[in-house]
Amino acid sequence: MQRSVIDLPTFAELRLSVGDEFAAELVDTFLEEAPAMLAELRAAMGAGDADGYRRAAHSLKANGNTFGALEFASLAGAIEQRGLTGDSAADTSMVHALDSAYVSVAAELTDLGHPT
Repeated sequence: MQRSVIDLPTFAELRLSVGDEFAAELVDTFLEEAPAMLAELRAAMGAGDADGYRRAAHSLKANGNTFGALEFASLAGAIEQRGLTGDSAADTSMVHALDSAYVSVAAELTDLGHPT
């Protein structure tokens, strides 16, 4: 069995606090908006826009924490904390890791947000 990338108690708490239907809407919104936020992160990195880079990472971190995507949120938080380092290989590596983490998060949230 594959390890969950979503902290299930956190996700259950979200559902309990807002209801299943609204939780599903939040998941849908995140799944629609996160790719654009990741693109903003990459664009800010490419442009050397430190503020935009941190802002995009912060938004991704906050969203990840909301859904219990704790490793994803931790990666985004590390990017936010670190900011642009001037070491393009290191910055690129961190963003690629976040992109990869998002793929797993999106797959699991899709299942959790729309149980059959």
